[in-house]
Amino acid sequence: MTVRKLTAKDVSEKILNKENTFILDVRNVSDFEDWKIEGENFEYLNVPYFELLDSVYGIKDKLPSDREILVVCAKEGSSMMVADMLDEEGIEAAYLSGGMKSWSEHLYQAKVYEDEKIKVYQFVRVGKGCLSYMVVSDDEALIVDPARFVDEYIGAARGDGAKITHIVDSHLHADHISGGKDLAEETGGSYYLMKSEGAVFDFNPLEDHEKIEFKDIELEVLAVKTPGHTPGSVSFFVNKKLLFSGDTIFVSGLGRPDLGNKVREWANDLYNTVYNKVSEIADDVIVLPSHYANFDAELNEDGYIGDTLGNIRKRNEKMFTASREEFLNDVEKSASSVKPPNFEEIIMINRGVQEADYERKQELEIGPNRCAVHHAD
Repeated sequence: MTVRKLTAKDVSEKILNKENTFILDVRNVSDFEDWKIEGENFEYLNVPYFELLDSVYGIKDKLPSDREILVVCAKEGSSMMVADMLDEEGIEAAYLSGGMKSWSEHLYQAKVYEDEKIKVYQFVRVGKGCLSYMVVSDDEALIVDPARFVDEYIGAARGDGAKITHIVDSHLHADHISGGKDLAEETGGSYYLMKSEGAVFDFNPLEDHEKIEFKDIELEVLAVKTPGHTPGSVSFFVNKKLLFSGDTIFVSGLGRPDLGNKVREWANDLYNTVYNKVSEIADDVIVLPSHYANFDAELNEDGYIGDTLGNIRKRNEKMFTASREEFLNDVEKSASSVKPPNFEEIIMINRGVQEADYERKQELEIGPNRCAVHHAD
């Protein structure tokens, strides 16, 4: 037998195709429990690499004999060695190329929407639960909440015969490093962010733009004083049909308001957003968030993560019908969960007051998305 090398793209296709997959994760137990590759039909065995240095014989009876074993580690090396050891024992094995670092960085593209004026694509960063978007009209493209992998967006726009002319960030992200500034420098596009987020580099303040219009795109900037993790979150309403909701509304919850250590105050702002602004938006508007919490639960039948506002209201009924006091108590309770790892340093980099090289950015982003508040059952 030959040990196969699987890429992050290969593994994401297993998730999308709902394949039965068995993963032997050889990272430390705490790392595995904090963050792993998740799929609807995935099974796992977590045995730290150092316990397998002498032999894999002791775990043979815990592994299925009817399918390939995918070995996963942090960077790749340990999983290659364990996969080779399995192969020597006559067990079909593969390893994840680049390890969990490569898993953290993989994006795939899905079409969300198309009419006579615009096409909309979603970029799913499946290992992080992060979502970004491209809206194409004629030969121009708008990018919403880009990750730091700017070539992905440039290539996607080129493939659609468009040039990136506008880039927007809904807020200063706390769980990943934005590609907005770099994308603007690479493409010459205009980059927009709320001035209240405190970025120290040049950009177009969204406070000065109630609307951004070009080609057949009309983007309304909805200031949603609050949530997520920042005082300057906004949502973007495109052509009265699509709401790019940033970290304000998710398919299964709302943006957590505790990362600024003002949980009660910002939860109150979040309540006002939900009950005064979101309540005015029609049920048939498609909500496209910047994150998701559960891929299998939130991926819809059309193959992207998002839903109509009406369905989200039904799914999160308690959050959309609670009294102010009930809402504040629920959000405060939910927001007491573990904060995104390294969020303070990530915010400093996104603000432009701190720099990091490629490897440091990789390290900072390792781990799951923890940006949503789910309603209490």
